[in-house]
Amino acid sequence: MRTTETVLQHIEAQLQDRSLTVGMRLPGERALAEQLGVSRGSVREALQVLAAMGVVRRAVGSGADSGAVLIAEPLAPLSSALRLHVATQAFPVSEVVETRVLLESWAVAGAARAGRPLDGLVALLDRMDDPSLDVRDFLRLDAQLHVAMAELSGNALVGAIMASLRSSIETYVQGSVPHVADWPALLDTLRAEHRAVVAAIAAGDPALASDRVSQHIRDFYVVSGLHLDDPPPDRAV
Repeated sequence: MRTTETVLQHIEAQLQDRSLTVGMRLPGERALAEQLGVSRGSVREALQVLAAMGVVRRAVGSGADSGAVLIAEPLAPLSSALRLHVATQAFPVSEVVETRVLLESWAVAGAARAGRPLDGLVALLDRMDDPSLDVRDFLRLDAQLHVAMAELSGNALVGAIMASLRSSIETYVQGSVPHVADWPALLDTLRAEHRAVVAAIAAGDPALASDRVSQHIRDFYVVSGLHLDDPPPDRAV
């Protein structure tokens, strides 16, 4: 076992048994190295890994604010990792979309059962009704709406994964803009479909909400002319 992994496993074990909790400060590099019988370089490398994973936040220098503090911010590293693996084509975009359909159809069904307030969704729908809204800005709001619907399921992990899935194919979605001849007509369709999904959630109808969001997601990728297995479009488009 690499000594770096020794450090990672030690911190994981302490998190699991609640010896460490979010907000606590880890021992200094020297103290942790002596405690585990490893080099300070191994400790430093392990802390860099944990920082990249959104588990610690590091501050250099000395004093009360220095060192590594335990945090729980998984969304950014999840999104970054998934974007990179989609870019390498380890995960085809078509499979990312299908996974999104599976998760989001489950999530909106859960949201329909939960009966939570939908004020945030309605506010997003109203912002998306602005006729002067740029297409790319509309698509960004679209992503926020879908993530917000998933979060209403009450499952934090599903919400985080949904946000990561949307982020991982954002380049493809934005790249579809030049390939649609009649965006005003498509935006009207998307607005109507969004409101239909939210209406099914509001009505407490899990099956209808699930069916509507699944059809909505699949239809967009067909109508937009997006070729899911093509290389990612130029980011400058």
